Amino acid sequence: VLLVESGGGLVQPGGSLRLSCAASGFTFSTSGMTWVRQAAGKGLEWVSSISWSGGSTYYADSVKDRFTISRDNTKNTLYLQMNGLKPEDTALYLCARGGKVDNGNYPSRGQGTQVTVSS
Repeated sequence: VLLVESGGGLVQPGGSLRLSCAASGFTFSTSGMTWVRQAAGKGLEWVSSISWSGGSTYYADSVKDRFTISRDNTKNTLYLQMNGLKPEDTALYLCARGGKVDNGNYPSRGQGTQVTVSS
């Protein structure tokens, strides 16, 4: 399993970013996928998940109505469109294979892309 995130950066509050996650080494089109994030000094926080078909999506309350998860199974790529960014969204964003798990453990995940929201 190889997951490579991109698209992070420095953005002002209220701005937008689109993250991408290129997947390989497994059958992406039949796998649920998840975005998690990790702020400095904190554990992994679940952000959003999407079903294998893209027909079902799930969001943490903290990002609902601001973030949109999507996927392109023809390109083996997962996306996270982030609008209305807030300083508290600052974190390392990682994509992971599979759906949300209760124990917060995502063994098949990428290295992450840093998102910093600051004026």
